[in-house]
Amino acid sequence: MARTSTKPIARLRSLLRDERFWQIAFQVIVTIAVFSVLSYLFGNLTQNLARRGTQFGFDFLQNPAGFAIGENMLGYRLQDSYAKVIQAGVVNSLRLIFVSVIMATIVGIAAGIASFSDNWLVHKISRAYVGLVRNVPLLLQLVFWYSAVFLAAPTEENQIVLPSANTVWLVASNKRLNMPGPGLPGEVWVALMLLGLALLLLGLLWNSVNKFRQGRFAAGIAGWLERLGAIAVIAAVVVVDYFLLFSNSADDSLYFKGSLIALFTNPEGLWILALIAAAIAIAVLWQIRLRAMMEDGQDGKTLAGVMMAIAIAALAIVIFAFGWNTPTITEGGQARGGLVMSMRYVASVTALTFYTGAFIAEIVRAGIQSVSRGQWEAARSVGLNNSKAMRLVVFPQSLRVLIPPLNSEFANLAKNSSLAFAVGYPELYNLANTTFNQTGKPIEVFLMMMATYLTLNLLISLNMNQLNRAVQLKER
Repeated sequence: MARTSTKPIARLRSLLRDERFWQIAFQVIVTIAVFSVLSYLFGNLTQNLARRGTQFGFDFLQNPAGFAIGENMLGYRLQDSYAKVIQAGVVNSLRLIFVSVIMATIVGIAAGIASFSDNWLVHKISRAYVGLVRNVPLLLQLVFWYSAVFLAAPTEENQIVLPSANTVWLVASNKRLNMPGPGLPGEVWVALMLLGLALLLLGLLWNSVNKFRQGRFAAGIAGWLERLGAIAVIAAVVVVDYFLLFSNSADDSLYFKGSLIALFTNPEGLWILALIAAAIAIAVLWQIRLRAMMEDGQDGKTLAGVMMAIAIAALAIVIFAFGWNTPTITEGGQARGGLVMSMRYVASVTALTFYTGAFIAEIVRAGIQSVSRGQWEAARSVGLNNSKAMRLVVFPQSLRVLIPPLNSEFANLAKNSSLAFAVGYPELYNLANTTFNQTGKPIEVFLMMMATYLTLNLLISLNMNQLNRAVQLKER
């Protein structure tokens, strides 16, 4: 009997000495503590709101907002609800972030590569740009570009018309900028932004599905919790992507059409889908060509010709199917047509582009310097000049060093877009600030803003991490 009674005690001692038990126990304790603290804070919040005669909730989103928005792509009007205001702010923020990310990447890569130029002037301009812009606060740069540059442009009565009044390509005043651009309706522009957001979410879906394919789960209870979390993520992504791709504002209480519905119901959208299909076809053919050349020793000229034909067809679609138009001057002297952008938007994009581009330039310079000198010498030994050596040999190898810090810069750009309120651009923070001032609901409004920025930055980080894994050297 004595030996039997000591077995449970021995098992308990063995369990207490097991490091895995303490790891799981610590996680459970921390989870309980976090939920307890949050429950206490939420209870305290509801009590304080009750003393003020209000309660926590999002019912105010259905009330009419009653204030105007300087620019929006959802057709917002004064009598529309606060929910539409918030959605218009999200769309304006996405418009600012997507364009700024593309422009900042181009500027940063160009400036980073220019720092290795043999041309003395190009090298010095690159270093001066990085040294100046990196050390001036972004808010100051925003105010400078808007107040000292774009707001100082002539008024509409004395607007700048280039190259001449008879041949108009660009019209600039202190209110707006008109330049040649595609004649895409606002619904299609919104659809493209929602499609980009849906693709970012698909990266999260792919990551969760890969966990099941590769079995990347811990053992025991922790592993089952990870599985449940992955299933929840997959379900959430499917639901959100459904709304982004197939929603109908009349049925789903959303104020935008799903991106695929908007693209399929607009002629320009159908051509955009054709371009996407062409890009996918070129990517697939490129991989097939590389495999055929490396494994079978083929020259790949046939596939290269097919890709060239698809690229020419895509270029023809871009030129002829999108209704490109140039600005025109009416009898009253006002500019009409073309791609119209407010100076608030132009100033915000310019500041974010050059500020973030300066940091990206340093990242690119560090990435290129991480490639050994022997790679330069090997490239030159086979007859490549500096430009081709950089493009074909050095820069591709630097990607495995570039992408992790680029992740942080893109996330910083997304967060820094909230500073555009300083120049009056109606992005999410600007409109949310007006909303909680009118409704007296700062907690709810700030929670929505935090969730929006947090979700966007997590999606950027996740997709950049997947891209980083794709370019890393694969060890056998």
